[in-house]
Amino acid sequence: MNLEYELKYHQIEENYWWFQARRDMVFRLVQRLQLPRTAPILEIGCSGGPLLQRLAGQGYTNLTGIDVSEAGIAVAQQRGIPNVSCMDGARLNFPDASFDLVIASDVLEHIQDEAQALREWGRVLRPGGQLLVFVPAFSFLWGKHDEVNQHFRRYSAGQLTGALRRAGFAVQRHSYWNVGLFFPTAAVRLLNRLNPPRPTPGQALKDDFFATPPLLNTLLRGFIVAENRVLQALNAPVGVSVFSLARKPAA
Repeated sequence: MNLEYELKYHQIEENYWWFQARRDMVFRLVQRLQLPRTAPILEIGCSGGPLLQRLAGQGYTNLTGIDVSEAGIAVAQQRGIPNVSCMDGARLNFPDASFDLVIASDVLEHIQDEAQALREWGRVLRPGGQLLVFVPAFSFLWGKHDEVNQHFRRYSAGQLTGALRRAGFAVQRHSYWNVGLFFPTAAVRLLNRLNPPRPTPGQALKDDFFATPPLLNTLLRGFIVAENRVLQALNAPVGVSVFSLARKPAA
């Protein structure tokens, strides 16, 4: 990840509407699994640890977090979050069958060897364990934001589920996420492709995380959280992101 963007990410991830709304959706999906509060859970790409904090606040006691970013892990440690370490998400230093649930939100698109990462995530899951993956959706939405983030790809639902099945997972559910902002995002990305902005010499690449006044931040978060309530039970046909819930075979 671009260093300038990485520092910005850690500064805004706790309170920015997009991150808050995505964590809300991840948390809702975890809650629906009805895991024991003692179930071992690994978050790959935990950054500064806000999701781990929320899970711990709801009584989950066996949490582990890793991130490739030393700065992110330092933030998590400063917040007093235990069991976090700097580690490559495609080469995990955990024994086989260590976890009941692995969560990877916006991680897989950063890893060049997709198959290697999914094999590793399956390896550390116990038989019957579950994997929850969020990734950016649709190649035609590719933009400067992806370049700043050093993404290798965006995914359709079919591409994500296909990769999971090739890795030996049984896909239980897939859906797009952030439906309400899909059409405005698609319009902006396509317009930029047709009429790309002229780069200014020395100007840094721009990401999509624009400054939002507190009221707008609250409204956007509330809008997507309301959508999350619907997506707990229904699958969406389009969205800015896509997620899958998959299970490692029990045998």
